Amino acid sequence: MNLSLPSETIFHVIESTIKEYRKFAQKNISEKIKDMTIDQGMVLLFLNEHPNLTQKEIAELVFKDNASMTRMINTMVQKKHLKRSMNPEDRRRYKIEITDKGKDVLKTLPPIIHHNRNSSLKGITKNELNQLEIILGKIRTNCAKNITL
Repeated sequence: MNLSLPSETIFHVIESTIKEYRKFAQKNISEKIKDMTIDQGMVLLFLNEHPNLTQKEIAELVFKDNASMTRMINTMVQKKHLKRSMNPEDRRRYKIEITDKGKDVLKTLPPIIHHNRNSSLKGITKNELNQLEIILGKIRTNCAKNITL
């Protein structure tokens, strides 16, 4: 059986596209907001829309494991974008809240995100985006079935 090089597969194209977008997006964010990563911005956006999310739920939304999420939240608390306190409803969990400094970031972030998305999707039709979403959804479903040898 002849195996294609990783660079000759669609998965390499997908991965390199994601990495290139993240570099592009991070550069634009960093120009306007010092010391803010894409992932930290996503945490703020999700918490702003859903303030009662748990750390575990946030981790799932930003594709991070629990240890990485803990480090990220610790960093965001140190930068004063978030504050963490004991959750009165469940003492085993912390309540994570956006600070005033974090809310200021949320005022600056949306135009940058719109610019990043619009620039990266320039020249791509709605139909092409729909097709891409369908195809990627099929790949994700196939992988989620955990088909083994």
